[in-house]
Amino acid sequence: MARPSLNLNLPFISADLPGIGGVIRARPEFFTVVEVPAYEPLGYGEHIYVNITKRERTTRDTQIDIAGLLGLRREDVGHAGLKDKHAVSTQTFSLLMPGDDPKEVALLIESRLGVKVNWVSRHPKKLRSGHLKGNKFTITITELESSSETTLRRASEIQRIVSKLGIPNYFGTQRIGKDGQNVIDGYDLITGKYRERNRWLRRFLVSSYLSYLCNCYLAKRIEESNFTILLRGDLAKKHDTGGVFTVEDVESEQPRFERGEISFTAPIYGYKMREAKYEAKEFEDAIFSGAGVTVDQLRMMGAEGTRRLGRLLPDISVLPHQEGITLSFALPAGGYATVVLREFMKEDGMAEVETEEPDQEEEH
Repeated sequence: MARPSLNLNLPFISADLPGIGGVIRARPEFFTVVEVPAYEPLGYGEHIYVNITKRERTTRDTQIDIAGLLGLRREDVGHAGLKDKHAVSTQTFSLLMPGDDPKEVALLIESRLGVKVNWVSRHPKKLRSGHLKGNKFTITITELESSSETTLRRASEIQRIVSKLGIPNYFGTQRIGKDGQNVIDGYDLITGKYRERNRWLRRFLVSSYLSYLCNCYLAKRIEESNFTILLRGDLAKKHDTGGVFTVEDVESEQPRFERGEISFTAPIYGYKMREAKYEAKEFEDAIFSGAGVTVDQLRMMGAEGTRRLGRLLPDISVLPHQEGITLSFALPAGGYATVVLREFMKEDGMAEVETEEPDQEEEH
C-alpha cells in the first residue's frame, strides 16, 4: 500500500481573525513554566522532594546533574514530566535518600547546580511521569507585526473566541517532527518498510504517527463543523472528575458541553483503544480507514491506544508588555503551549524552536 499523503496544515478555531505574528523565546524569561502537582508531599518517607526553578536547563540534564552530584543512580531521581529547555521552568524532583537531611541536600543542589530551590520535603513514593495536574505558562511574544494597540485588540478578540469554543488539543510539531518526518518514519515502521532497533525511538516514532492521526481527527471535526457540538456515541470526559462516558443523548449533554463541564475525547488508535459508538464511531473509523495501517500492525508494534481530551479550555490572560504582549494560561498534562500560541500568532514556525515533549497524560 502506498504511503498516505500528509496534511500538516491544521485549521484554526479562530480562522476568521487575523493573528498577531511575533516571536517567542526571545529570552528564557519570556517563556516561564510552573508545574502544577497532582498532590503535595506528606512530609515523611524515603524520597526527598525538592522543588526547583531552573533557567535554560532540560529536565533530563538536571536529572543527570542531580544524580551525579548526590551519588545516585539516574533512576533514583524522579520527575513528573519534561519541561522546555529555552525557558525558566519550575518543577519538582524526587530523590531516593532515606537517611539524608533534606535541608542539607537542598543547599548542596542550589549552591552547586546554579538553580533556585523553592522548597524541600519528603514523601513515601517516587515522583513518576504523569504525577501532575498540568502546567501554568506565562509567555511574552515579541517582534509583533502591528502596533501595540492593534495587537492587543486582535489578541483580545481571539481570546474571546477561544474562551467560548476552546482550542483543539492538537499534538505539537515537537511530536510530529519538522515537515512531518517523524510521522513518515512512524508509518514506515508500522508497515514494515523501516526497522529501528532503539526501543525508545521505535515507540516515539509509532506514537508520532498515531498523534498525527489524532490531529487529523480534530482537524476533520473543525472542517465539518463538529468541533463545537457533541456527536451521538462520543466518548466524553468530565472536566472535574476525569470520568469518561458514552454520549447517548446529545440534546441533554450539549448544554454541559457548552458550559465547559464536559468535552469529547479524540482517538489515539490502537488495538485496545476504547471505541466510540454510533455516529461518532463512524467518524473515527473514517479517519482510520485512510490511515494506511491495520489494527494487527498496531498490535505488532505494541500500540494499545487510548483516548485524548479533544479540546483545551484555557483561561487566558492577555496583557500588554513593553516588548510585546504577554499571555498567561494553564494547561492540563499533555497539552502543548505552542498549540495555544499558534492560535494567536497564526503561524507554525514556532515549532522549529528546540523544546522537549510536554508532560503526557492521555485519557484511558
